[in-house]
Order: sequence, then structure tokens, then C-alpha cells
Amino acid sequence: MSVMKELFYPFSEAAVKALRAGDTVRISGLVYTGRDRLHKHLAEGGKCPVQLRDGAIFHCGPVTVRDGDGWRVAAAGPTTSIREEPYMASIIGKYGVRVVIGKGGMGKRTLDACRELGCVYLQAVGGAAALLAKRIRRVDGVDFLDEFGATEALWHLTLEGLETVVGMDAHGNSVYEEVRRDSEQRLRELIG
Repeated sequence: MSVMKELFYPFSEAAVKALRAGDTVRISGLVYTGRDRLHKHLAEGGKCPVQLRDGAIFHCGPVTVRDGDGWRVAAAGPTTSIREEPYMASIIGKYGVRVVIGKGGMGKRTLDACRELGCVYLQAVGGAAALLAKRIRRVDGVDFLDEFGATEALWHLTLEGLETVVGMDAHGNSVYEEVRRDSEQRLRELIG
């Protein structure tokens, strides 16, 4: 069993490049949520209200509830990341994003951007939104709430110890591609 690695915000290029596909990683610090509307907005040249350089985008539409003058996250399940494939590579390049968190992996353009620009894709557990929310220590802010709605807004979250697996590393390796190749090989053997 591999040792759990730690990743802290701000996410340096060196820290990201030290990770390998398949590593287990506990991530802590500031991350920003982003789904379809935010990715499209950024890719089309819309203003970004936060500093994403050496930061993280979490493909997540958290379930938030008012808590006094602020917010609390009740559930934070990852969103299927492949939906952001048309936008992700350009956002990584333009904004200097070092970490993308989601579920299900991404495509070749994002994998190439991770390799070329020093970024990593972390796989969060799907179907455990309430459990993942326990790793969110606080909501630090929100942008685009009125424009995009709560699910699509850009939430500023401080995480502590969110456990993930490196799905795509900064060296061009992808556990999703490995599984695909292994499955095709096994299928050929079975069909023979």
C-alpha cells in the first residue's frame, strides 16, 4: 500500500510534479469550485474574480446552506469532469491552475496540458458528498451566485485533508488510460 501524500495550497509546480498517477493524496487549503457555466465563462474571456495561479478548481456544485452571515457546505460531491474537457486545457494554461479535482477523468487535451504546464488531476470519491463535505472547514466566499445560481457559482472553500487519488499526473500518465489499455488487452485475450 502506498503512503498517503500531502498537498497544501498554494500548490507549487514542484509539489505537483512529485506526484504520480495512482498516488493517494490528502489535499488541504483553498480551492475554488467550478462547473459548466464557470468554465465556459472563463474560456470565452470572461473576468475571473479570484487568483487561480497555483490554485485548484474543484468540479463540484456544493449543496450550501446559510449559516448566520455566511455559508456551510452540507454536501460536496465531485461532478463528472469530462464535461469540462472543451475548456480545461485553455483554463490551465491561461490561469496557471495546478490542481483539478473531480471524478471520472478527463481527455487527451487536458492530459497534455497537465504534462506541458505542470498540473495534476485528482480523483475524488463519487457518491460520498456528505462525507466529503466534512473535509470542508469553511466557506471563504462565493462569486457569480446571482448570475449562475448556487450549484454553478464559484465557491471559495478551505479544505482540510480531502483524500483523493492522482488520476492524471504532470508527466502524461493517466490511470484511466492504463485501465482502458489493460481492459482492451484482457478482452483480446478472452476473445482470443
